Amino acid sequence: MLSPEVSVAEDGVSRREFLYVGGVGLLGATLVEGAQFRASTGSRRRAILILMSGGPSQLDTFDPKPEAPSQFRGPMRAISTRVPGLWLSDALPHLADRADQFALIRSMNHDYAPIHETGQQLLQCGRVVEQGVRFPHFGAVVAKTYQRPAASRANVVLPRVLHETGTHQERGQSGGFWGTEWNPVEVTQSVQGEEPAGIRRAYGETHFGQLLLQARQQIEAGSRCVTVNLFDTLHQRVTWDCHGDVSCGPGTVFDYRDSLCPQLDQALAALLDDLGQRGMLDDTLVIATGEFGRTPRINDLSGRDHWPGCWSALVAGGRVRGGAVIGASDAIASSPIDRPVSPAELNATLLAWFGIDGRGIEVPIGKSPAPLVPADPIYELWS
Repeated sequence: MLSPEVSVAEDGVSRREFLYVGGVGLLGATLVEGAQFRASTGSRRRAILILMSGGPSQLDTFDPKPEAPSQFRGPMRAISTRVPGLWLSDALPHLADRADQFALIRSMNHDYAPIHETGQQLLQCGRVVEQGVRFPHFGAVVAKTYQRPAASRANVVLPRVLHETGTHQERGQSGGFWGTEWNPVEVTQSVQGEEPAGIRRAYGETHFGQLLLQARQQIEAGSRCVTVNLFDTLHQRVTWDCHGDVSCGPGTVFDYRDSLCPQLDQALAALLDDLGQRGMLDDTLVIATGEFGRTPRINDLSGRDHWPGCWSALVAGGRVRGGAVIGASDAIASSPIDRPVSPAELNATLLAWFGIDGRGIEVPIGKSPAPLVPADPIYELWS
């Protein structure tokens, strides 16, 4: 681990500042120092988690493999980006032009059951339900730390909490064992009408465009944590859950090419531009990822199936290292070959962004206490 005095950049977030966490002192921070950090820097910070619910294909978005055989590669080409040597799907040209503004993690993985709900829990709570204990959404942890319950709208979800994702298991969008007082607040109304027409056009008059414009409105109005469910249900509709099977997920890799990726590309690029122009990007951590990836081999229905073995995440804002690539996958994006990253680490990163150490919060599991989040933040995003 680097010295606590090493800075990320002269005008960036110092490593010591980022890692000030109450009570544990990963780099020697005391309880008082942690409290001071949360009272000063932490109170300015925001986070937007763009949950690509359904589980997007790594090969068709952030980790294309142009040299792979066609049964893995799919219908899209890989295109160069503003960062030399970094390639994205050709359905993401706006993001390719902004690749120096975000980092990519290409080695996300977990070995739990390959169902939506386990990944959703790991990503948003840092754990899956254990011995009947339900864990809180990261936004609930932030809200409780700052003593801002649901009524304050510090922690909101757009447009509503997840439902009908395949099974009836916990989906990670509640206050967990802290109770409903700490549930995220659903914001179901449409974009507020005073937005200039140019801003609306920039995001796109699409489902994704409207949601990400609402996310910006929410943090501008004072919300600390905004979770955007790009799809709040996966039932009988085209989503990232592209099995090509009407009974499971009717989408195909061609829907990625024709609608899903273009919508995301325009809307996410506009969000980064909008936050930057408003002077909000440095204090807002933006993460876009799903609960797992898709099978490297395309199935007989032009779809891909569930694959928690490897997928990608995009991380922007918060003064992260633009253009950085953390981890790597093999030749067909089936498994990590460098720096495997668990969803729990991404959860720990979200908490640490707000000055909260997930390992330092003890929760009762069985007869002995355990850490709320048994993982460390992804320091490489800043160092």
